[in-house]
Amino acid sequence: MERFMIGQFGRFDYNKHTRDFKPSFFGVEACLLEEEDIKKLIDNANREEFNIGIHFPLRTKGWRLRDPQFLSKDDDTRESSYKYMENEINFLKEVKPKYILLHYPKPVLLDKSVDWTNWRFANDTEYYFEDSYSYENFSAKSEELFKWLSDISIENDFIPVLELDALNKYIYTTDLLKTLLDKYPRIKICLDIGRLHLQDKLDKNFNSFEFASRFAKYAEVVHLWNIKVTDNVEYNHYPTLPDLRPEEGWGDIEKYIEIIKKENKFCKILFEHRSDLISDEELESCYNWISNILNEE
Repeated sequence: MERFMIGQFGRFDYNKHTRDFKPSFFGVEACLLEEEDIKKLIDNANREEFNIGIHFPLRTKGWRLRDPQFLSKDDDTRESSYKYMENEINFLKEVKPKYILLHYPKPVLLDKSVDWTNWRFANDTEYYFEDSYSYENFSAKSEELFKWLSDISIENDFIPVLELDALNKYIYTTDLLKTLLDKYPRIKICLDIGRLHLQDKLDKNFNSFEFASRFAKYAEVVHLWNIKVTDNVEYNHYPTLPDLRPEEGWGDIEKYIEIIKKENKFCKILFEHRSDLISDEELESCYNWISNILNEE
């Protein structure tokens, strides 16, 4: 079974002369490894000459939670979150990652009118409700994070990537995120297709296709997987097979890819799926289908 945080991903390179996208292996995205496995990863990357991306953190058991809580209202928690990030980034100097990806925002802000039962949280410190967190506070703490990430990425030569978690009204109804991305151009985002589809189905105020269209140009990485959302939520991190129908609750993968390829021809696509759920033949059809969509006029 593939561990989806360490999934192989292809970079679809755009040939200006033929107008084709050429799939090529770019590297691996690694997360939550033991020390001995990190050494093996570095050795393999050097020997086989592939890139390493980090889905923060690379080391397991580094803090009480996986994700730092840089937007916490508690000063001690926020301070320890930055210290945690700094320690892990210093550790990564030997790894020389192409990018380091963190979930944003953390903690997330939730609309009380939405049923978030099917959104995964480690515990209740990973979220606040929107009405308890002002826009001014969110804006100030977000800017603090962007400046800090931009500065430390220059010092350590990596691309900071923010994987967008549950999205709140301060992100999708204002220009705050766009303004910060324009002000700190080193920082890119990760569009997670499964998360976008899930929130689109859960949150009546959120339009995932409009959001993807607005922010695809800032994407360094696309996490590609599917999920079925009806009265139930099923098949988490399922491969993006061509016969999974949007009218049956699956994400409209083709529509997402069409939006992304129009806005951004140089992002990496990571197949963040559980390949053990399907046959080898179905897995091949998944990769071929995505490649064909990218090469369609």
